[in-house]
Amino acid sequence: MHKYQKLSEQIKQQIQTGIWHIGEKLPSLRKQADYSGLSMMTVLQTYQLLESQGWIVSQPRSGYRVAPHAELTRIGSDSAIQPAESVDINDYIFEVLQSSRSPGMASYGHAYVDPLLAPRHQVNRSLTTAIRFMSIHSVVDNLPPGNAQLRHLIAQRYAAQGMQVSPDEIVITAGGLDALNLSLRAVTQPGDWVAVESPAFYGALQALENRGLKAMAIRTHPTKGIDLDALERALQTHSIRACWLMSNHQNPLGYSLSDEKKARLAELVERYQVYLIEDDVYGELYNGEHKPQPTKAFDNSGHVLHCSSFSKTLVDAFRLGWVAAGDQAQKLQKLQLMSTVTTSVPIQLAVAHYLHNRNYEHHLKQLRRTLAQRKRATYQFLVDHLPNHVEVINSQGGYFLWIVLPKGSNTTEFYHLALKHHISIAPGNMFATHAQFAHCFRLNASYPLDNTHQNALATLCDLIAQHIQSRAITKTD
Repeated sequence: MHKYQKLSEQIKQQIQTGIWHIGEKLPSLRKQADYSGLSMMTVLQTYQLLESQGWIVSQPRSGYRVAPHAELTRIGSDSAIQPAESVDINDYIFEVLQSSRSPGMASYGHAYVDPLLAPRHQVNRSLTTAIRFMSIHSVVDNLPPGNAQLRHLIAQRYAAQGMQVSPDEIVITAGGLDALNLSLRAVTQPGDWVAVESPAFYGALQALENRGLKAMAIRTHPTKGIDLDALERALQTHSIRACWLMSNHQNPLGYSLSDEKKARLAELVERYQVYLIEDDVYGELYNGEHKPQPTKAFDNSGHVLHCSSFSKTLVDAFRLGWVAAGDQAQKLQKLQLMSTVTTSVPIQLAVAHYLHNRNYEHHLKQLRRTLAQRKRATYQFLVDHLPNHVEVINSQGGYFLWIVLPKGSNTTEFYHLALKHHISIAPGNMFATHAQFAHCFRLNASYPLDNTHQNALATLCDLIAQHIQSRAITKTD
């Protein structure tokens, strides 16, 4: 079989599996040549063959589209890729988060570190000092891209990892989510495709919905991370504009990508000319001797926008983050001026003062040690008390556990049951555009295993056993 015939068979299968819809435009000759590694003449032969067979039609100055009468008999879809033409999850997430706010709640459902682990007294002293000496020109001086000293200190932290990030590339934001949303706005337009993990951080899904973007959910392994082969297939077959991924201690699964995968991910976004919005807010919370590198460390083309935050390591209420945005920095600054104008000046000054005058590294070492111990203890408690057919996935670093109940379980139902006992969890439907994780939930393991939390977890385990049994009985009936 000639090369053009092989490519034509691949495109036929893509049409049959629903990757290309009736009337949808195929990649241009040049793009298809880049994707396939074939010459433009070979691609032209492929398209002409498909047109002669009735699969596609050519349109003047508009390229090739799937023909109205193309053979659409399904031949089995690519289960590793799940396109969603629209995202509709914000109302569900709002309801779950609002319901978890009751006083006295055992808050295993939210994503914040136990607030008692924050160096609150030191940070408050830095805030007091910053306000006392704040100049009358502070607002103007700290407009986007943000406080110069703070950006300089962040650049030094990159340098300590062997990364060359100029302070001029860094934009200070109102938390990590603001950094991510600004990055998304900078590199996409409504209607674009954005690749996300499956399951993904629910904030990413909310951002896609709010901006009118389409989600390309890519299969993600609980310990090995995103399926990069599936991501590449999606990049070949859809006009994906950006990827929003977490490379270290992913929320909700907890995995970290290997350096080999990070290097390949950086190579993929360069080759297919898409932007990677790298969500690295948990990068400092590793368990081991060495901090894992972000994908940004492997970026040679400027296609990785690295987003991080102090919210998970200092005081969550400060809501201070940043983007190492490279050549997109100026565009982010303009977007920031049109939305929030600037990040809180006292907070910028306070964090800069804290980083310069306090021992942030000492705090991080204590925080990492405590989180690792608490996560390990919580994991062991759950393993000892849950039914045998419930799986607890525990990745190294971070503070999330991913709980997998038997298929047929409904963790949204279970979430409402747990709320009646003043316990919150994060049900799996928060993290996906489809219902494939309805039997899973995320649990925050940053709390101490004291008597109060032991009792709450014991109740949670009992409720899980009851829920599984009731679902089994219902299924049998």
